Amino acid sequence: MKILGIYGSPRKNGNTQQLLDAFLKGASEKGARIQKVFLGRIKITPCMEYYACMKTGTCSIKDEMTGLYKDIEQADIIAFASPIFFYGLTAQAKALIDRCQAFWARKYILKTPNPKRQIPKSKRRGFFISTAATKGKKVFDGAKLTIKYFFDALDVEYRGELLIRLSEYKDNITKHPTALEEAYEAGRKLATTDTH
Repeated sequence: MKILGIYGSPRKNGNTQQLLDAFLKGASEKGARIQKVFLGRIKITPCMEYYACMKTGTCSIKDEMTGLYKDIEQADIIAFASPIFFYGLTAQAKALIDRCQAFWARKYILKTPNPKRQIPKSKRRGFFISTAATKGKKVFDGAKLTIKYFFDALDVEYRGELLIRLSEYKDNITKHPTALEEAYEAGRKLATTDTH
């Protein structure tokens, strides 16, 4: 089983990354192969609406996103982690998601299956991890909706989430009584779910 962990914060080793790392540790202890992508260290051009993907199913922009398409296609599980910026995902996270318009075009416009992925669409799963520095009741709503539609375009079932409030400053997550353990257990659980 391959798990792709996508970390969408510009800050390295922040609260959200610590949660993702705990999730991935739990999954790896159940035998999953882990690949982690730190979006704050790679350059992804935002979607430019060239619409090449509507004709070919492939994005015409060539940058560091190009190599990530195959990793996304071949993952059994995608764990997507992003803190909340102004009630939404970070710019780094949103750039990757917007560039996955190519998958949406394949599915809904071209109606062609992904030729590189052999995993049945009903078996791919996704998990969302996020932190926010506010008590707002709807602080995660926009990000959750975006992640759910992103997973839908990839034929990935939204299988869970870990959403933690009041963790703005670095390492605040270590003071939370249960968050890191919850992330660890979520990774173990998702990695033991049958994919075949």
